[in-house]
Amino acid sequence: MSDIYSRTKMVLGDAAVESLKNKKVCIFGIGGVGGYVAEALARTGVGSLFLVDFDKVCESNLNRQIFCTEETLGMQKIDAARSRLLSINSKMTVECRNLMFSPDTSGEIDFKQFDYVVDAIDMVSGKLEIITNSIKNGVAVISSMGTGNKIDPTSIKIADIYDTKMCPLARVMRSELRKRGVDRLKVVYSEEQPVKLSLQDCQDGKKVVPGSAVFVPAAAGIAIAAEVVKDLVNNAKQKS
Repeated sequence: MSDIYSRTKMVLGDAAVESLKNKKVCIFGIGGVGGYVAEALARTGVGSLFLVDFDKVCESNLNRQIFCTEETLGMQKIDAARSRLLSINSKMTVECRNLMFSPDTSGEIDFKQFDYVVDAIDMVSGKLEIITNSIKNGVAVISSMGTGNKIDPTSIKIADIYDTKMCPLARVMRSELRKRGVDRLKVVYSEEQPVKLSLQDCQDGKKVVPGSAVFVPAAAGIAIAAEVVKDLVNNAKQKS
């Protein structure tokens, strides 16, 4: 008999899909990358998602963020996300926290409750806080590096942070993680050379915001979701 996950079971196996129903994944940032992570995990059968974001849907999000439509303009992103995810699978649990995550607010999140953590935010200090808290609490974590100013989804890679190249954000993160004694971290990054901004895209010679199209953030989000599912399934097999 067919069900929502019948075709997923054909490639992952019945036991794997059943195990995902009991997993809880936290996604920090549900914009260009994190939104696709959440969507893919919901469609693959992860039973519980915990979403952390503080932002509202605005018009400039429409070109790349999956939860952003003309109907959701002005909504909190977590509310738009919850509505869409539950429309895919009403039996799953979607918890939301309207929060700008940072070292100052990290105490508001209990990392011990999660089976996996996804870092899909932009701020370096926040990323470092997510990573170090996950490690401290023995929770698997994967981090998204930069996807701005890039247009080639085929350049997306999964690797350890210390094996990355062609990513300015990864370079900064490597330096900061070394200072904190973090010797490995799974990340998604792009080996594409960033697009050079034109003068009209800059203000006083400085970049205002990075350019972004749907291709690379979406590909990064899907790659992260696939990695999370593989790790959760493999861990479940090892414990059985």
